[in-house]
Amino acid sequence: MTHGTKRAAEAYDAVESHEELIRWSRAYCTRAVAAHGFDVMLGPVCWEVSTRAKRRAAAVKTPTIENASVGRAIDWSARANGFGESTPPECTMSLSWRAFESFDREEWSATLRHELVHVEQFQAFGATDHGPAFKRRAEAVDAPVRVRRFAEPKYTLSCEACGADVAYRYRECKLVRESSAYRSACCEAPLHCRKRRE
Repeated sequence: MTHGTKRAAEAYDAVESHEELIRWSRAYCTRAVAAHGFDVMLGPVCWEVSTRAKRRAAAVKTPTIENASVGRAIDWSARANGFGESTPPECTMSLSWRAFESFDREEWSATLRHELVHVEQFQAFGATDHGPAFKRRAEAVDAPVRVRRFAEPKYTLSCEACGADVAYRYRECKLVRESSAYRSACCEAPLHCRKRRE
C-alpha cells in the first residue's frame, strides 16, 4: 500500500458525517475520472446523502431529456437555445449513508465507479441505463453492474412448487398482500410470501 493509498484508506475510515462522506466521495471520483479515463465533468454534479435509502447504495438523479437515448450523442451546445450553455445539465449523485456504513473502502469505491458510468452516459447521451454499453464500460473500469444489497428485504417471495426465492420486497405492496394471486416464472406456481423476523 503506497503512502497516498494508506492516507485515503485512513480518511475513509475517519468519515463520520454526511459532509465528510461527500468530500471523500467527491475526491475519490476526481481521482477515478483521471485514473480510469472517464469522460466526465464533475462540475455539474451535485451531491447529497440519503438516510432513507434501503436498496440502492447510490444513485445518479438526472433530469428527463426529451428524445434522449443511450448511444445517441447529444450536442449540448445545440440544445442551449442561444443561451450559450454548452455543458450538460446538472445531475445529482445521491449516496446512501446505510450503504456507506455497510461497505468497506474497496466496495464503496467500486460503487462510485458504477455511478460515474451513469454520469458519463448521461453527460454524453442525456440518458443512462444498465444495458450492454453500461455493462461493457463498468467492466472496463472494474465496477459492478449491480451493486449488492446492503439491507435485508422485509419480505421474500418464493415459488410454492420448487421453493426458489423469486422476488424480494422492502415494504408491503400488492405483491406482498396478494402473493398467491401471482405466478412464478420458474414453475408457473403461486407465490408464497414470508416476512423476515425482526
